[in-house]
Amino acid sequence: MPSLPLRLSALFLALGLSACDDAPRFTKAEPGEARSGGAATVRKSDQNAFSLPSANLPPSRRVDFSVGNSFFRSPWVIAPSTTTARDGLGPLFNTNACQNCHIKDGRGHPPTPDAANAVSMLVRLSIPDAPAYARLIEQVGVVPEPVYGGQFQDMAVPGVVPEGKVRVGYTPVPVRFKDGTEVELRQPSLQITQLGYGPMHPDTRFSARVAPPMIGLGLLEAIPEEAILANAAAQAKDNNGINGRPNRVWDDALQKTVMGRFGWKAGQPNLNQQNVHAFSGDMGLTTSLRPFDDCTDAQTACKQAPNGNGPDGEPEVSDNILRLVLFYSRNLAVPARRGVNDAQVLAGKNLFFQAGCQSCHTPKYTTAANAAEPELANQVIRPYSDLLLHDMGEGLADHRTEFQASGRDWRTPPLWGIGLTQTVNGHTQFLHDGRARNLLEAVLWHGGEAKAAQQQVLSFNAQQRAALLAFLNSL
Repeated sequence: MPSLPLRLSALFLALGLSACDDAPRFTKAEPGEARSGGAATVRKSDQNAFSLPSANLPPSRRVDFSVGNSFFRSPWVIAPSTTTARDGLGPLFNTNACQNCHIKDGRGHPPTPDAANAVSMLVRLSIPDAPAYARLIEQVGVVPEPVYGGQFQDMAVPGVVPEGKVRVGYTPVPVRFKDGTEVELRQPSLQITQLGYGPMHPDTRFSARVAPPMIGLGLLEAIPEEAILANAAAQAKDNNGINGRPNRVWDDALQKTVMGRFGWKAGQPNLNQQNVHAFSGDMGLTTSLRPFDDCTDAQTACKQAPNGNGPDGEPEVSDNILRLVLFYSRNLAVPARRGVNDAQVLAGKNLFFQAGCQSCHTPKYTTAANAAEPELANQVIRPYSDLLLHDMGEGLADHRTEFQASGRDWRTPPLWGIGLTQTVNGHTQFLHDGRARNLLEAVLWHGGEAKAAQQQVLSFNAQQRAALLAFLNSL
């Protein structure tokens, strides 16, 4: 049997890769490459692959993980209720449990035509920025729609009218590869109907967002800020059209502007605030950081509905519950890669670098020594993201600003675990609104700063495309 280097050489020739190409040449896996989450990496790759604690989390700390998991999975109920630890749902909301959006701790999807509610896809709302709203934009990042607020909520408790219904229609967009192969993409169009509180502002901006996977979030939080800023500096120095920028967002606890790193536009600075805003917007639950229900002045029934706050004003989500959910979300482990030494996977990795995808999807970091959880400190991780904003072109634009992110900007999403989406979630719908039905479609939607990489992929033949997908599916 030929040696691995010989087999790879034959495969590279078949794929049209020559030794004179400038792209790096990987003939074998890098040391530790399979362990995307460092020592926290887990080895399972079944339907529960996204729901496991960090592999290096000791048994003494797994109790808090399990309790946090219970609050993440279990439904919250309407107040008043005898279940006082979990009451206060709504009055307006998108779902009654975190797990309903982050299905099996994985990726959400757009609503099907027969779905009663959107559930794992929400819609952000705002109106254009104006100088009169400068302080609001500094602290909220957007100017919310005056009647419906910053997030459209299609469910409500009895006695309160839901804000409306969300559906998605699609228009075909044909794309042709250099070898003549045609792929039909689909351009989504939001359909907001049955508005419960009258017409919206005529200049309302809409942004559909599917729930992203929960894996590795604590590791992303542990990446030193200077490493992310170094990505931006290196891209600016290269002067090759890639120009990642950090978002600058409001920290509710610190009461100042800091770097953002979570959310589709990096609109949240840390996991705790991400969780707090999800509790508030998605389920209508108060916390000590956001002690008010998500009702606008026009929604009087929402403001008057009973809540689950304690007799002394304690929030519906206690600080202890919030702490447990934070611990859980920080310690959801990244699954190990599969087939890192497979010849086709290595060929696909070379093509990934040849196309320049690594310019934004930065492969590797070392987490900080002072990470929030000791198990996440000093780990060599491979998320394949620079956590920066990039102009992704008009095709993906939502025309909605968020802090310093423009209507064409999106944060580079991590790629780790992406090849297990079908196994865990039963679908392969990608990008911020789930428009891409598979990874190839997701790549082909790349425009703006990623246009050159997309054009490289369009020049790939069938064997090269298969190799690139084999690499992506190994992540």
